[in-house]
Amino acid sequence: MRPLVSASDLAAELASSTPPRLLDVRWKLGGPPGAGEFERGHIPGAVYVDLDTELAGHGAPTDGRHPLPDEAEFQAAARRWGLDDGDAVVVYDDVSGTSASRAWWLLRHAGVSSVRVLDGGLAAWRAAGGAVETGASVPEPGGVSLAFGSLPTIDADRAAAFPAGGVLLDARAGERFRGEVEPVDPRAGHIPGARSAPTVDSLDADGLLLPPDRLAERFAAFGAVPGAAVAVYCGSGVTAAHTVLAMEAAGLPTPALYPGSFSAWSNDPSRPVATGE
Repeated sequence: MRPLVSASDLAAELASSTPPRLLDVRWKLGGPPGAGEFERGHIPGAVYVDLDTELAGHGAPTDGRHPLPDEAEFQAAARRWGLDDGDAVVVYDDVSGTSASRAWWLLRHAGVSSVRVLDGGLAAWRAAGGAVETGASVPEPGGVSLAFGSLPTIDADRAAAFPAGGVLLDARAGERFRGEVEPVDPRAGHIPGARSAPTVDSLDADGLLLPPDRLAERFAAFGAVPGAAVAVYCGSGVTAAHTVLAMEAAGLPTPALYPGSFSAWSNDPSRPVATGE
């Protein structure tokens, strides 16, 4: 299944007899929770999902800022959102899918086969003339059954060894990769051997994902081609999921995700950090 849905196609699906479940995953690094923004305006029928509390667990600093949630707790959250087995799901945000992709990745990892990201997010929905509603949304609880393990992941040891035989992509902004700035993690720089591939460069000027051929061309420049072993990380495993999405949209094999990402790596003094290009 293509991992994206356009605003116009989503509108048609919502008006059909079998509309998808809608999840609103508004979140920004260092920003307040998106619940207030959700209540001020969201796509009709959507349910708010809190990335920090429902799409992430909490552990030691060496687990990273957004480690994967406990499987049972994630299933309980998905049931609170009203999800049932067999539901089609669409997730969106207001940052061109770079946070909603975390929900997309987790649901896929947990065995949900029909889950897509709204291309361009809430801005694309508004630009297409889509309606919004205000207030909270509390759905009837669902009964979905989830189990992690459907998508590939790597840990810190495998991330360390990965560049020797594969392509390790860093999805953060280039200045963070180079170590010029580091707003949240204890050390600046990147995992040695990684390649800088900011996930925002997979978007066009309107915040839509680039066409598949341009995405494939972009990833080929990093060596991420069919047959290559590819893994991706970011600061805490959130925006790296967007790179996974972009690679799938390009028709490439699903890369492995390092959930702890640089926040976990940089909190471990035994792990070396590289700077520069």
